[in-house]
Amino acid sequence: MGHDAPLFYEDPVELVRGDGVWLEAADGTRYLDLYNNVPCVGHANPRVAAAIAEQAATLNVHSRYLHANVVDYTERLVGLHHDGIESVILACSGSEATEMALTMARSLTGKKGVICTDATYHGNTSLVSKLTGLPVGTDRDGVRSISTPQMYRPLANGLTEAELCQRYLDQLAATIAQFEADGLGFAGIMLCSILANEGLPTAPGGWFTEATEMVRDAGGFVIADEVQAGFARSGNWWGYDTSGFTPDIVCMGKPMGNGLPVSGMAASHDMITSFRGKQRYFNTFAASPLQAAAGMAVIDEITDRDLVASVASVGAALKTSLLALQASQARMGDVRGHGLFIGIDWVVPGTNEPDVDGAAAMVEALKARCMLLGKAGQHGNVLKIRPPLVFQQDHAD
Repeated sequence: MGHDAPLFYEDPVELVRGDGVWLEAADGTRYLDLYNNVPCVGHANPRVAAAIAEQAATLNVHSRYLHANVVDYTERLVGLHHDGIESVILACSGSEATEMALTMARSLTGKKGVICTDATYHGNTSLVSKLTGLPVGTDRDGVRSISTPQMYRPLANGLTEAELCQRYLDQLAATIAQFEADGLGFAGIMLCSILANEGLPTAPGGWFTEATEMVRDAGGFVIADEVQAGFARSGNWWGYDTSGFTPDIVCMGKPMGNGLPVSGMAASHDMITSFRGKQRYFNTFAASPLQAAAGMAVIDEITDRDLVASVASVGAALKTSLLALQASQARMGDVRGHGLFIGIDWVVPGTNEPDVDGAAAMVEALKARCMLLGKAGQHGNVLKIRPPLVFQQDHAD
């Protein structure tokens, strides 16, 4: 694994089992999991485990053969989206899904220019990694960024919310225009629909709707990265419902198989058909009966346990409690987020200056109190609360 394997904590935790929202270490310590969104319907979920075991004991092959369960799963999956999302190509990781989406946007438009925010992360392939940590004004092989739209650390001070929104929109318009002026053309924009890696900033009202309309008017595709935001995480099935826009292309991943690698890139039937005609895409382990079994069980759990509503209510109550705590905690500069994805912007008291070391120390302190969470954001100072969807009010208390 090498000496620099990316492990959490100064003294890494060796985990041996999980159950719902709880994790157990090798030394017997039980931790409340406030971080892991991959086992979205709970660690060691019995229904998902049984579905995987039954299918693995029956048949698992690659996608060059027909299997009714794969068709049933993909039809059910796209049926959870808005009407314009009609077909899906399955893969194994979020990076594969976002790679396909960017490739499709460029292929179908015949243009190269792609826009992202300056604090995003969408994956680690050679193409998708070009979007990571890209400063405004820098071009990486046809990829350029815009400032992350936000109210807490705005692009300019002293503006009304409407004026600030327009300032961000003007920057987007200028970036699109520059692609055309440079002869690259404009293929589209890729956005996490709740700006997760950016630290869950609150965008000026109307920005998502107006920005995505601008992109579409310019002939580009709107790509929603739902790898973190999707599957009820924000209190809706999809983050784009929470943020109020309609994507042309949707990328999904992390929670789809509750730990079994499943991801997908979805769009209209015509777009998917055209993409398949232009780009030969095959994935040995994707669109398998095993993926379908796990994926269907996850959807069943979210639906049958009414987890969308649960996430919305429990998340709202947790956020309210944190906002009340903020009044007496000067380092809690901003509390924000949606559903069971909440960020606490850790700052130097009396300022909005990021306290990166303080955030890291708080993550370690909470681990010592048997609670596991992480940190994210443009400056790495946002405490990230993102437990499995089965997290309930008694856990929050």
